[in-house]
Amino acid sequence: MMPYLAQATGEPTGGLAGWAVDMIDTLGGAGLALLTALDSMLFGALPVDVLLPLVGYTATQGAINIGTAIACATAGSVAGSLAQYALGARLGRDRARALLLKFPGIKAETVDRAEAWFARHGAKAVLLGRVLPVIRPLISIPAGAERMSLPKFVLFTTIGTLTWTSTLLLSGYLLGENWHRVADYAAMFSYVVLATVAPGLVLIAVRRRNRRRKETATVVGENERTEVG
Repeated sequence: MMPYLAQATGEPTGGLAGWAVDMIDTLGGAGLALLTALDSMLFGALPVDVLLPLVGYTATQGAINIGTAIACATAGSVAGSLAQYALGARLGRDRARALLLKFPGIKAETVDRAEAWFARHGAKAVLLGRVLPVIRPLISIPAGAERMSLPKFVLFTTIGTLTWTSTLLLSGYLLGENWHRVADYAAMFSYVVLATVAPGLVLIAVRRRNRRRKETATVVGENERTEVG
């Protein structure tokens, strides 16, 4: 990848953001994957939500293929989430919580919110949580601590992460030189995506509940017939 990212910012970039830009400029898709993996592992500490729209914009200039960018960003984020899951599974809830609270910027109420979200929604929390700014960086920890099914975790994480990274990258791609406006609407995007996904999950949950009720009614009916016979 050519140094489109540094040029596209329109101003000198230093610090953490500058380091991230240099990484993507130097390593291309691999750098993008590494960046999103580190962001997931470090609980959202990197400016990924700002950089992804920028990467999307540079795709219009031929710096990277937009499909490659989506694939790399998603793969890296899923890998980082798996590392979080493993940490939660290894440490358990209490030790993982204590570790989280040592990280700068992570507050007890934020951790409580992620845990409550998972307790309320179970496996669906992993999917829905990927599009919510406060929940996204932490949701893998309670999933690991509660030993959520690993295949289900990977599936839901991939779907949710793909949805979010695609939203940011394609927004930058479509807005072109106005890519920076994505940051102004990032929170709105979160709830739009959530509103789009949630009804389908509710429908699935209702269908499963109805199916379980029918199965229970069938078993009860068979037992009653057996007793009568």
